[in-house]
Amino acid sequence: MKSGVWFWMLSAMAASAAKDGFLQEGGATMSRSNRRRNRRGYLLAAAIAAAACALLFLMHRPPICTCGRIELWHGALDSGNSQHIADWYSLSHIIHGFLFYGAAFLLLRRHPVGVRLAAAVAVEAAWELLENSPLIIDRYRTATIALGYSGDTILNSMSDIGMMTVGFLFAARAPTWLTVGTAIFLELLALAVIRDNLTLNILMLTWPVDAVRDWQAAL
Repeated sequence: MKSGVWFWMLSAMAASAAKDGFLQEGGATMSRSNRRRNRRGYLLAAAIAAAACALLFLMHRPPICTCGRIELWHGALDSGNSQHIADWYSLSHIIHGFLFYGAAFLLLRRHPVGVRLAAAVAVEAAWELLENSPLIIDRYRTATIALGYSGDTILNSMSDIGMMTVGFLFAARAPTWLTVGTAIFLELLALAVIRDNLTLNILMLTWPVDAVRDWQAAL
């Protein structure tokens, strides 16, 4: 499973980046100019998230679940997935944050953390827009066990961006062992409960395996 290999490699990079020292980049040693850029980065991240929300409205995505309820946690594997604030797939978005922090550290290491977060939010927001396009919705329906998937609500998409942000900031501060351990724990937890996680999601979207799909459907 090549996607799994790449996933754990990027997780390790994210954790290593965190170990290199968030305070040296964004703490007391940051110059006044960098502090301004850092604040602007956080503001830009918020603006990008707001723009994504507006675009989802223009795409006619439902603001909340069509059932009319808003749930903080939806743990059942049914049509309520990706319709409320959080569900088992929210764990994958936290891990997105780990990975994006590692990638941003490698590619934007001269920039403060706020700027890197803005870049990560831009990538996550782009994915949320793509994920709610007919192309990806149809791909989920044909290649994965999400046969009745119709896309996310705007509430859930904004929550996904928030979960990624939590993961990003966690990776920026946590030691290596904690970031990697948390990623492994979240992947194994989702695998045990719903027979799905970020690694399998990538695999099934890019290279569907019938045996995996049958195993997941048997839950």
